[in-house]
Amino acid sequence: MPAGIDLRRLGWQALGDTVQPDEAPLCPLLAIPTGLPIIDWFALVGSDQPYRCRVLLFDIADPAERARLLRLGFGDALGPDTSLAEVEARALRVIKFAQSLPRYRLLGQLRLDLLARDAFVARRPVGLNPREFALLWRLSDEPGRAVSPRDLLGDVWRLSFRPVTNSLAVHVSRLRAKLLLAGLDGLVETLPDGAYRLALAGEPPVVPVLDPPNELALDAYLRLGEE
Repeated sequence: MPAGIDLRRLGWQALGDTVQPDEAPLCPLLAIPTGLPIIDWFALVGSDQPYRCRVLLFDIADPAERARLLRLGFGDALGPDTSLAEVEARALRVIKFAQSLPRYRLLGQLRLDLLARDAFVARRPVGLNPREFALLWRLSDEPGRAVSPRDLLGDVWRLSFRPVTNSLAVHVSRLRAKLLLAGLDGLVETLPDGAYRLALAGEPPVVPVLDPPNELALDAYLRLGEE
């Protein structure tokens, strides 16, 4: 690591060989794109936004190129003469930005409003309840990526186990019905392994999968009331 960007000189610690960057979501990532193999550069540009916004790029002499890299979603792009103190200040700024949540998320025609706890299409509310909104917001963390039922139950319901009720399937069904009325049919997909994802524009739809039968399905509405 070049001395000019080596934050260890200021008391920082580097990630160990056994620690993946995704396991340390608040850690800034330092990169020098000069001489980087083209396949590695494409992998960096095509990485998920939560990952890319933590990357600080160095030795970018051209101001227009720095502006282009910022538009691509990188955390920062710095010139070749940046001092170590400035590197630290910008790294702290990137960490602070990574900790913050945006109020809005745009998914094509759909806008998610974290403050209103609802989704909007052409400024018209979809009318989601808090659990439906939390479910849609969690899926929007990684649009196009599959999210397992276990992860959804843990992140949205705060459960470490899968309950005997089919409350997740019921909420997904209700969410789909409201999105259908808003003109967004097919946005939430069920994958063959039972995971869910938000369909991205231009992707071929997957074959819908029926949820497995549940012997408690008939009284599910009663159990949802208890929850």
